[in-house]
Amino acid sequence: MILVDEPLWPARGRLWSHLVSDLSYAELHVFAEMLGVPRRGFDRDHYDIPDQRFRSALWLGATLLPSRELASRLRAAGLRRPKHLQLPD
Repeated sequence: MILVDEPLWPARGRLWSHLVSDLSYAELHVFAEMLGVPRRGFDRDHYDIPDQRFRSALWLGATLLPSRELASRLRAAGLRRPKHLQLPD
């Protein structure tokens, strides 16, 4: 399942959301491509998406969750990659 949190994270003059999958990175990459998010937006275990793409992510089927729940789902799925552990996707 694709999950997204509210665009609350400020950077580079805009607000950002986190986009994740609790199934696989492959599912996440396919969804991000459909959303038009460049691969450079992928950071360890999630995509950072600008607030302008947030509503499109929901329209395409992403489930809105609070940030803590999103991180919890990633850990439960075994897909959380801590900052100190950078692995190839």
